[in-house]
Amino acid sequence: MLHVLYLVHDLSDPAVRRRVIMLQAGGAKVTLAGFRRTAHPAAATVDGLSPIDLGQTEDGKFAQRLLAIGKAALSLRSRLNRVSRPDVIIGRNLEMLALAKRARSLFSDDIPVIYECLDIHRLLLGEGGASKAMRSAERALGRDAVLLMTSSPAFVRDYFHRFGQIDAPVLLLHNKVLELADRPVDSESHEPAAPPDEPWTIGWFGALRCRKSLELLAAFTRRMEGRFEVVLRGRPAYSEFADFDGFVSAEPHIRFEGAYRNPEDLARIYGEVHFSWAIDFFEEGLNSSWLLPNRLYEGCRYGAVPIAMRQTETGRFLADRHMGVLLDEASAPALAARLADMDADKYATARRKILAEDRGTWTCDLRDCRALVDRLKALAGSSVPETVLQVA
Repeated sequence: MLHVLYLVHDLSDPAVRRRVIMLQAGGAKVTLAGFRRTAHPAAATVDGLSPIDLGQTEDGKFAQRLLAIGKAALSLRSRLNRVSRPDVIIGRNLEMLALAKRARSLFSDDIPVIYECLDIHRLLLGEGGASKAMRSAERALGRDAVLLMTSSPAFVRDYFHRFGQIDAPVLLLHNKVLELADRPVDSESHEPAAPPDEPWTIGWFGALRCRKSLELLAAFTRRMEGRFEVVLRGRPAYSEFADFDGFVSAEPHIRFEGAYRNPEDLARIYGEVHFSWAIDFFEEGLNSSWLLPNRLYEGCRYGAVPIAMRQTETGRFLADRHMGVLLDEASAPALAARLADMDADKYATARRKILAEDRGTWTCDLRDCRALVDRLKALAGSSVPETVLQVA
């Protein structure tokens, strides 16, 4: 059985849990270690695993995170003293790649190290001295990585290839919905009604970190005078908002419904909305323009019509499939112009386009999980040709 040491930046990140489930479903043994973003110790288990808690880091405080990485590197030998030699080590995000290299030195220099990069931090993208130093550090840390795992071709095209960062084969792991049961939930049974006397509902779910999106949606719903409402679910990045809770409570057509379980709650929460907000201006023109977010796949899997910016990777993805509501301008008037004449027939047509797409576009099944683990086994046992591979 393949043994994976998985080093992560946030043990409570739902995407970390999803990757752990994928690896386990594919037949791998996983040792999970990482940082937490809370003052309290990490949860006792993550899908049956007891994670190794490397300490606390704080969202948005890069200097503090660097200090935490340094402390963890010094204590890593004692933290891993009961861990058997892994077959591969995966470092999720740049800081964990540094710890992955440190972990390899404690076990054996011939263990393959994999770099999993699902976001490109803005500090890596400038032309100043700090950004150049960060890119140099990434190149040095990733020099002997055997694989780059990422979730969008734009990350490869517009960052890794443009800057010549990582000279390794690329594995595209799209942020699809995990469906490991024999009989997946039927999205048709969760079709929301669209009666003319009730508001249309936009769901914005997941990592809530974009102040511009929140302000745009507030202006839009006020402009539409109750014809549209917005439901927020997930984990707000409070460091990015002056007063998230106060702002939402003051908006008449926006409500926050708290956290949810992924993938267990997806059918229910997307089944309660008509549209999904697939826009992120958090790092506008950079990372937010390149990513293909979880909510794109989640919403479409359950028939919620996505709203996206046209000149982004998400917009191109949807335009290629002739689906979704695409905006050319990020403003409340532009959104109102696209949705002002929405009626039941137009909505049904838009939704049918989503549901007609092959389910594999949105979901990852047991075969995908096994393919991922088989690829990692190959890395542990032999070399891999330098190419871009598509899994899940």
